[in-house]
Amino acid sequence: MKLNSYTITQGKDRAPARSFLKAIGFTDEDLKKPVIGIANTWIGTMPCNFHLRELAVDVARGIREAGGTPMEFNTVAISDGITMGTEGMKTSLISREVIADSIELVARGHMFDGIVALVACDKTIPGAAMALLRLNIPGVILYGGTILPGRHKGKDITIQNVFEAVGANAAGKMTDAELLEIENAACPGAGACGGQYTANTMATVMEVIGLSPSGLNAIPQLDARKHDAAHQCGQVILNAVKNNLRPRDIVTRHAIDNAIASVAASGGSTNAVLHLLAFAREAEVPLTIDDFQELCNKTPLLADLMPAGKYTAADVDKAGGIPVIARRLYDGGFVHSDAMTITGQTFAQSVQNVKETPGQDVIRQLDNPIKKSGGLVILKGSLAPEGSVIKVTGLNRSKQTGPARVFDTEEAAMHAVQAGEIKAGDVVVIRYEGPRGGPGMREMLGVTSAIVGQGLSESVALVTDGRFSGATRGFMVGHIAPEAAVGGPISAIKEGDMITIDIDKRQITLDIPDAELELRMASFKKPAPKYTSGVMAKYVALVGSASDGAVTSRPSL
Repeated sequence: MKLNSYTITQGKDRAPARSFLKAIGFTDEDLKKPVIGIANTWIGTMPCNFHLRELAVDVARGIREAGGTPMEFNTVAISDGITMGTEGMKTSLISREVIADSIELVARGHMFDGIVALVACDKTIPGAAMALLRLNIPGVILYGGTILPGRHKGKDITIQNVFEAVGANAAGKMTDAELLEIENAACPGAGACGGQYTANTMATVMEVIGLSPSGLNAIPQLDARKHDAAHQCGQVILNAVKNNLRPRDIVTRHAIDNAIASVAASGGSTNAVLHLLAFAREAEVPLTIDDFQELCNKTPLLADLMPAGKYTAADVDKAGGIPVIARRLYDGGFVHSDAMTITGQTFAQSVQNVKETPGQDVIRQLDNPIKKSGGLVILKGSLAPEGSVIKVTGLNRSKQTGPARVFDTEEAAMHAVQAGEIKAGDVVVIRYEGPRGGPGMREMLGVTSAIVGQGLSESVALVTDGRFSGATRGFMVGHIAPEAAVGGPISAIKEGDMITIDIDKRQITLDIPDAELELRMASFKKPAPKYTSGVMAKYVALVGSASDGAVTSRPSL
């Protein structure tokens, strides 16, 4: 093996480096072995990543037993759920870039021969994958695992129920006492949000795209089997180093197509569109937002998972795990079976010995799909020339035309919803919340859940240049591009303008004459920046459109 780490560890002139490393316990023998970085996103601010410190011990043990030398390091993580609805939520998507940058920097600086990334909350997963694709050294991603569901009145509940309970309470449909009961019951321990929300969507993507070993990600974070999964990653990464199997060998266009199919089949989060576009940019693989529609059209929705479905992410594990979803896609011919995975197997080989729980109905059979096409739809039109995204899982209507209720911040919209100012038939518009305008493209789970909690989900639509939590459900269109802050058509909407959203036609239109729209857009004045220094200002200066993945590197090929 030709090892990157030898540049640092071997030769007489490297004696000072070895002296430093020996100060923290490494031996000459350790430094002759492949050095594997463990990129740990543990943080003590949320349940999602809380158990990763323990799992890192198992990963390190596995690396040593497989013949490598582990070196653990940390990066940052932001809790989407805790920051939701506040100024702090603007940091979430920005953290994806910081996570990718920090893993890249440490790996380049210390010249690791491979990386195992321990991830959990939403942006740590794509951030780690982006770093691996930039570095293109052998890398494994292990998802820490879902939280277990809480119980309330004999039913499984997740954090989604808490957000929706806030809306119900504000509408006078739920007592303060019951809201507290749900708050206290929803999150019983460590793990990431418990439906097919963004974290579990991206955990599914990591297995299907091939960067995570098959069968490990669906194991809940506090399940004892997760320790064995972490240990197993030591062998996987050493094999990848020995065989020189690199991330860009794995994340090809075929693999990305497979990943999009897994999002469609599992009813996954709209955030997957942003992240997979970002992966493609880092891997230098051509991919556009329109490609998602083509793949979602032909892939059936098979997983009956929250937020719109019946089951939690922990139930996927009980059904046999993500490999059951992968096997369905393989059997139906919805994937490229020749795509390579981190274990050295092809996709086809990785699904040959799937152990599905007899009688499970979490993941439907191919002849009994929930819907014949996948859960995501790309909408374009006069309001979103570059595109927008809606999650259609659980929707009972395909079209809405209504008057715009226009808000320039999420907080203003939330106040209007809670004050009972939004009526049936309205189209709520929240703008200046895009990648640049926010900055950071806040998720709108607080507002969307308040609409659901007030019983308006069947009659009110929401349109934003921000984005949604994977827990969002309802007639909600996000990622409107171009965004308001750069003078996109969403900036030209006036209170009372009629907006039409037509899912069947894949269109979203502002129903005013073209000449009037052009006149309004010509008078656009760029808003003053909300941040003029620090990481937020840097992000605004570098970030591209949501239709390109809202990336700060390689915004276009």
